Amino acid sequence: MLKNIKIKNCIILVLSSAFLAFGLYNVHSLSGVTEGGALGLNLLLEYWFKISPSITNFVVSVICYLIGWKLLGREFIIYSAVAAGSFSVFYRVFECFPHIYPKLYEMPLVAAILGAVFVGVGTGISIRFGGAICGDDALAMSISHVTGLKIEWVYMISDLTILGLSLTYIPLTRIMYSLLTVILSGQIIGFIQRIGKKK
Repeated sequence: MLKNIKIKNCIILVLSSAFLAFGLYNVHSLSGVTEGGALGLNLLLEYWFKISPSITNFVVSVICYLIGWKLLGREFIIYSAVAAGSFSVFYRVFECFPHIYPKLYEMPLVAAILGAVFVGVGTGISIRFGGAICGDDALAMSISHVTGLKIEWVYMISDLTILGLSLTYIPLTRIMYSLLTVILSGQIIGFIQRIGKKK
């Protein structure tokens, strides 16, 4: 089972997880501009129940990985364990330090664009190399695999659901910026999946 696991892929998954954790901690958790899907759910649970995303991401991910296991295979589960575990570790490390730019809250448009880059690139690279950092990545990959829908549209459905729930603690104006970030991040993820592939 482990003979097909590539060290190069694992290293890239660790780096993409660190990139995403850095962005989630320094942009989304601070700016009031949230994400959709599991990332947004992590922030929602952090706000309402004071549970760190380093914990909730792991729990939510395990549930979604179980759903995707049969469709996506054992290699996917191993790569995803590397990615999700790395994300939790890096997020916990980043929590030990102050935010890099606390005034980002005052610049929601900048936060929305920066957040989209961190999420889109971190998640997109992770999926490209066979793993899923967050549970909804696994779920999105499974749904896309079964239905043939482009992955960015699957993300959009889950993102809009979480954004709706996030209205319980984020003002509508910030949700509009959040909508921008989920649209941009979804398109970045889709773009990364299509790089170098024939139409």
